[in-house]
Amino acid sequence: MRTKSISVVSETCFLKVDGGYIAYDDTGGDGPLILAIPGMGDLRSEYRLLRPILQNAGYRVVTMDIRGFGETSAQWPDYAAHAVGRDALALIEHLKAGSAVILGNSFAAGAALWAAHDEPTQVSRVVLLGPIVRDLKVSWFAMLALQLGFAGPWRVWFWATYWNSLFPSHKPADQRQVMAAIIKNLREPGRMAALRTMIGLSKADTTALILRSQVPALVVMGSRDPDFPDAEAEAQWLATQLHADSLMIDGAGHYPHTEMPEQVAPALLSFIARAHG
Repeated sequence: MRTKSISVVSETCFLKVDGGYIAYDDTGGDGPLILAIPGMGDLRSEYRLLRPILQNAGYRVVTMDIRGFGETSAQWPDYAAHAVGRDALALIEHLKAGSAVILGNSFAAGAALWAAHDEPTQVSRVVLLGPIVRDLKVSWFAMLALQLGFAGPWRVWFWATYWNSLFPSHKPADQRQVMAAIIKNLREPGRMAALRTMIGLSKADTTALILRSQVPALVVMGSRDPDFPDAEAEAQWLATQLHADSLMIDGAGHYPHTEMPEQVAPALLSFIARAHG
């Protein structure tokens, strides 16, 4: 089942899983598999700048839309990171390309950890990009702003404006095009309901998983990520818990791999290469 994609990639493939369809694209080839998962409220085009770098390095790169967003089904009984991790494993199994390195941004960093925990032979390494893997402390003012932002017909504009603010130093040349695609997607039935559900989910189960995680990990964060009062402290905490490597990108926000891919790629490629000797 194939159709034209709204993202930069020309084709979309679909995998039927329990509860709906997962949309993804695939560079093909026989290189080692990298599966890239975007964060909530975003599209798989999030990896459009990193994808060709990885492909040119000889990897087979697959990017997927998570539950609720992009061309993946909108309505699901479960939107948790663990459920998205199961979708990732189903896709890896379907591709029959051996174990994968999983890239997970924001909320999807938890999905990468869950996939590695559930099927360690299927996931060789994980790269956690701007990871949100524990419940963040939110001030009453921020909570009120969030409630008001999602309360009326301006909710799509509210989210898109917030998303745009997560690139504090450098917005890609096609930022307006991508933002328009996100807005169009969130106006489809069920998409905003999925986003509101995801935002309200606790990450306590993922936090509890961290100390049990055995998969080699790389934590990548931007020093100006507005989701954290101290992004560097968050990166150090998570890297310590996971016994992982970490990389801070000076000046980048929540999407360091999109905002400054040329700074992220060398360390990421070096880390991934270790999975293949």
